[in-house]
Amino acid sequence: MADVSLKEAALIVGVVAACYWNSLFCGFVFDDVSAILDNKDLHPSTPLKNLFQNDFWGTPMSEERSHKSYRPLTVLTFRLNYLFSELNAVSYHFLNLVFHVVVCVVFLKVCKLFLDNKSSVVASLLFAVHPIHTEAVTGVVGRAELLSSIFFLAAFLSYTKSKGPDNTIVWTPIAVTVFLVAVATLCKEQGITVVGICCVYEVFIAQGYTLPVLLGTAVQILRGKGSIPFSMLQTLLKLIVLMFSTLLLVVVRVQVIQSQLPVFTRFDNPAAVSPSPARQLTFNYLLPVNAWLLLNPSELCCDWTMGTIPLVESLLDVRNVATLTFFCFLGSLLVFSLRYPGDSSKTVLMALCLIVLPFIPASNLFFPVGFVVAERVLYVPSMGFCILVAHGWKKLSNKSVLRKISWVCLAAVLFTHALKTLHRNWDWESEYTLFMSALKVNKNNAKLWNNVGHALENEKNFERALQFFIQATQVQPDDIGAHMNVGRTYKNLNKTKEAEESYMIAKSLMPQIIPGKKYAARVAPNHLNVYINLANLIRVNESRLEEADQLYRQAISMRPDFKQAYISRGELLLKMNKPLKAKEAYLRALELDRTNSDLWYNLAIVYIELKDPTEALKNFNRALELNPTHKLALFNSALLMQESGEARLRPEAKQRLLHYVKEEPQDANGYFNLGMLAMDDKKDTEAEAWMKKAISLQPNFRSALFNLALLYSQTAKELMALPILEDLLRYYPDHTKGLILKGDILMNQKKDIVGAKMCFEKILELDPNNVQGKHNLCVVYFEERDLIKAEKCLVETLALAPHEEYIQRHLNIVRSKIASLGTTEQSSFPPGGTAAAGGKKKSFQNLKEVKNEQKTTQTTIDNNKGHSKNGKLTEKNSMDKEIPRRSTQEIKDIEKKRVAALKRLEEIERILNGE
Repeated sequence: MADVSLKEAALIVGVVAACYWNSLFCGFVFDDVSAILDNKDLHPSTPLKNLFQNDFWGTPMSEERSHKSYRPLTVLTFRLNYLFSELNAVSYHFLNLVFHVVVCVVFLKVCKLFLDNKSSVVASLLFAVHPIHTEAVTGVVGRAELLSSIFFLAAFLSYTKSKGPDNTIVWTPIAVTVFLVAVATLCKEQGITVVGICCVYEVFIAQGYTLPVLLGTAVQILRGKGSIPFSMLQTLLKLIVLMFSTLLLVVVRVQVIQSQLPVFTRFDNPAAVSPSPARQLTFNYLLPVNAWLLLNPSELCCDWTMGTIPLVESLLDVRNVATLTFFCFLGSLLVFSLRYPGDSSKTVLMALCLIVLPFIPASNLFFPVGFVVAERVLYVPSMGFCILVAHGWKKLSNKSVLRKISWVCLAAVLFTHALKTLHRNWDWESEYTLFMSALKVNKNNAKLWNNVGHALENEKNFERALQFFIQATQVQPDDIGAHMNVGRTYKNLNKTKEAEESYMIAKSLMPQIIPGKKYAARVAPNHLNVYINLANLIRVNESRLEEADQLYRQAISMRPDFKQAYISRGELLLKMNKPLKAKEAYLRALELDRTNSDLWYNLAIVYIELKDPTEALKNFNRALELNPTHKLALFNSALLMQESGEARLRPEAKQRLLHYVKEEPQDANGYFNLGMLAMDDKKDTEAEAWMKKAISLQPNFRSALFNLALLYSQTAKELMALPILEDLLRYYPDHTKGLILKGDILMNQKKDIVGAKMCFEKILELDPNNVQGKHNLCVVYFEERDLIKAEKCLVETLALAPHEEYIQRHLNIVRSKIASLGTTEQSSFPPGGTAAAGGKKKSFQNLKEVKNEQKTTQTTIDNNKGHSKNGKLTEKNSMDKEIPRRSTQEIKDIEKKRVAALKRLEEIERILNGE
């Protein structure tokens, strides 16, 4: 076996680098989004065991929506990429390029088993530059092909060493081969087909048998005129070992997918659900289509599903001629390679094996696949094609008449293929460029129109996206997903009526439920999202909540295991003030998936509504056990601990808030609540720092501004509080508590009676019945020595709050002062306070601003892309914006916060009074 020289390896590296350097500038597109961006198995926080329990896309193998593509070792390399560079696409593309180089070098070594040195280099170079490989190399998910190919070729090379001197068996290479086959299969399923190639190699190459010899020997044995030769027995033994190991791998693989085939729709592979003979004719026609892509890769497309290739429905279809021609050519090569001895027939045979056997899993022969044509599955079959071309070129170049022409043709092919590959790489730069390039090749695929629309939608270009989605519905009128896309885009454009109409069209295309009969049809979960999206749209109207609930229940009746329907229904039931029913919905969803952290989080919110903080905290903790970085659970569980008033919970609350701000460093709420915790713990310096951080991120953060000012006033830094209050009142001129605090500081610290008076008068302009503001204005009148006005003011104040003893006491003081005008003038009010009674400054009652509300947004769906996960922060701080009308639930939330805060206010009052 000839080795690969350093010069040859350097040539391959240079050629691959020249063809694929621009792939480093491409992003994550198409299937990369699901396999990389949305795949939690890449995250270091996900246990490694999940890689061996989930499919290639991060979906549990047990779920019906799983594609059953089990490639844990490939996902492991993605995880290593993520560990070093997270989601930097350059590192992922660079590693793919390196793997392609390795495949090319190992392939060169394999070629030297059947070709001379020059032809082997030609085959390897053609393989290196072939444009059909751009999907496997430039598309990150194509790494499955690259990795599987490395171990595929390594397993074959190992097996070629299993024949010892005198035709003895060397078992070590066979054991290594079995191991490498298992590794190749864990990278991608087609890796197992190398066993078939090893069997063909053993019989026809290593042992040198031809088909006539094997048939003659079999006839002699059957007639009893001979016995099986010892060499043939050894061959059988090796083949039995290989086949047994393959059978074991197949059994394990079937167990992994739990004996379930993946579920695909008729849009993914129309021929798979077509009747005979259309199914057989179409599947056979796809073989010459794939062969043509290898022979003439001028028109490449990232997606060949749906209407890309119309069904071959009749024997009279002219495309059957291509099918017949293909099988005739393939059959003639097969007969030549099996019937005649010699190196040429052996080369052709091995080339055919590399073309045919690795392609069988994608051929729909044993089971339907989720695509019509996929360019990346031709990565290994193209090796056999390149060997055939190199072998044919060798035959031509050996003839003196054709030598120069053969070299010119070879140079032209390599150059044009390299240019095509380089140009094709740019198509993978973004999803928009990729799908637009596909539309140039095929305009009959609604999925492509949808995907261009999705790309534009991600750029917030909804108007243009809508045009492509509408075109998709015209190309494929029964495409449920296309109508859902139209509806979602109309919703984004605030065209609710049009959105509802589109959703209703999509809903009408769903299989209908027959009353009284059990629904038995299998529907793709992403299509069931039409019920979720429509319900989410109409439930904005308070009068249509029951109608929305009916849609959720309809989705559940169609698929009782439709988890998202329970989640969305639970959120709706909370909105309808039915927490017990919401609890039932979430518990049912948890029966389907107990590993979903969002579900535990939503259940915690239900328990908050049920006024059961203990159970709520338990469920928050369950959510964090499953997902330690669940932002909403971190934030709201910390708030729950903080509002419980239990000092023992404060350290854990602080740790969770610190974790939250690490995950969300730009969210001022996290720093604000850290400041509130520090105030509770009397850590004034720390509280000041956190409040300042919150204000730096959100300068108009009302609660943070007020509480920082209050903190300064508590710690004898009243003058530092004034500029903070000025900022607060500039943003919120009607902030009553800010005006009260400012007025108190102006009167007692700055001795600015006029400024204080303006503050209290402003309060009464906003709320004439504000007792604190009116009482403090009475104090101003007293300080101005206008006793008559002060008396009248206090009488009016007492009428507003007849049970407040301190107001009556102050009124008595004023009246006593008026009665003793002849005595020495001095204030009978306690010094240093705007108004006092019983040693407490009642002007500071309830001054401490309540914290931001619980973030209780549920997990919802409003798309048909199959993504339906994390909850969102919908309100940064409900205290930061005025809402003209409040719902009953909002009023309950505010009351709950007020009650929770009152326990701390008495302590704040004592601090303010210097007690």
